[in-house]
Amino acid sequence: MSREERTESILEFILPSIEKYYSPPHDQKVQKPFILGLTGLQGCGKSTLATDIVTALNNKHSYRAIEISLDDFYETHLERQELRKQHPSNKLLNVRGQPGTHDTALASWFFSQFSVTEPDTSTAEIELPIFDKSLHNGDGDRLPRSEWRVIPREPPIQVIVFEGWCVGFTPLKLEEIEIKWNQAKESRVSSGTKQASETTPNVESRYSITTLADHSLDDLSFINRQLTTYHERFMGPEHFDFMVHLDTLDLRNVYIWRSEQERKLRESRGMGMTDSQVIEFGKPLDCALSRIIY
Repeated sequence: MSREERTESILEFILPSIEKYYSPPHDQKVQKPFILGLTGLQGCGKSTLATDIVTALNNKHSYRAIEISLDDFYETHLERQELRKQHPSNKLLNVRGQPGTHDTALASWFFSQFSVTEPDTSTAEIELPIFDKSLHNGDGDRLPRSEWRVIPREPPIQVIVFEGWCVGFTPLKLEEIEIKWNQAKESRVSSGTKQASETTPNVESRYSITTLADHSLDDLSFINRQLTTYHERFMGPEHFDFMVHLDTLDLRNVYIWRSEQERKLRESRGMGMTDSQVIEFGKPLDCALSRIIY
């Protein structure tokens, strides 16, 4: 199946909801855009699919659509460095990605530009922040506002494709986190696997899917509390009109997919994470503290 065919097969499920959203008695001129959430594991092709969906909506289906990534709302490099200093024992914050490493105020502001009740219409343009992952040896940084993407406010944006690995996730209760945490530790014991180590040949050690066991319950709870803020401000189910989730039968694919992405980034930009850094980056992100709302 070609990329175009794949995109159209997915749009077959989405287009009826968009058409219904914009059917009478709704008024396109005052209604906020249709928000399509696109979520999935690292490296699974979310960004590519988001781009393909936006292209198809604009060129084939006559909807004015744009895409935005959760990654574009990361805090700046300096802000994330300060966050790590404030929480030196929390290894989940050593890399970007987890709830708590994004600028929720910036995300809220971005979507306020399309709000029906209180739109930010101070300018004739819509601003889209940009985060460059290649900077600071792969740790990345947000570009200055003068370098953000700018698009005309008119004609109105009808569809926003919002993609990100934890888009649509909801926080868990503390007891649910503790159950998952204990299950990860028990799995380590039953399999005879020690704490994840890059030099250990065991597949579970190098490409671990039980990394909850590597962290304290307090540190996991901290991330979950940050997700609560995301959920309330811009990422809860009430903020979406449709959700697409990309999944895999093997979580270890996260490491393989992400390594491929970073190799391409190094080839094209001369900067990006090494395979070893990808492994360390991926370990916290597979912890799956959350469940997805459909």
